[in-house]
Amino acid sequence: MSANSADGPVTVEVVLVKAGRTKISYLAELLADDGTRVSVRAPWAGEGVRDFGFVRFEPGDVFTEHYWRDRWYSVKEVRAAGGALKGHYCDVTRPAELSGGRLVVEDLDLDLWVSADGTDVRRLDEDEFAESGLAARDPDAAAAAVAALDELDALARGAGLGTLLA
Repeated sequence: MSANSADGPVTVEVVLVKAGRTKISYLAELLADDGTRVSVRAPWAGEGVRDFGFVRFEPGDVFTEHYWRDRWYSVKEVRAAGGALKGHYCDVTRPAELSGGRLVVEDLDLDLWVSADGTDVRRLDEDEFAESGLAARDPDAAAAAVAALDELDALARGAGLGTLLA
């Protein structure tokens, strides 16, 4: 499905669910949906500035986000208001579901940050993942989540995340 329309951009609601509750939802422009990967663009949806120490997400930042229906992660290209690439923030999630104008993903705590130049690759929130109890509750999902983080990490340190986004 092409996201281009004579009537203007198509908007979807991105809904990030964590531990059975909506963590955040926001409107995004649907860029493309090829049946497997859904790509959207949205401004930073958080309140104010979120400073991780290694990157700051702030008003004016633009996120081009890629979600898969058959993969356990999403990849978000983060650009400053002026267009400079800050890096890629990757969320380990269950495969995305798009229905009725809502793109729903379940966050499984594990994340990966890759700086714009690719020299800073950080695995994030492994402690939160361990404390979540997913391994005991749903061992298959926990194994898929760990495998997804390992795949993203290997891509980031090897050929680069661009191979996923081409």
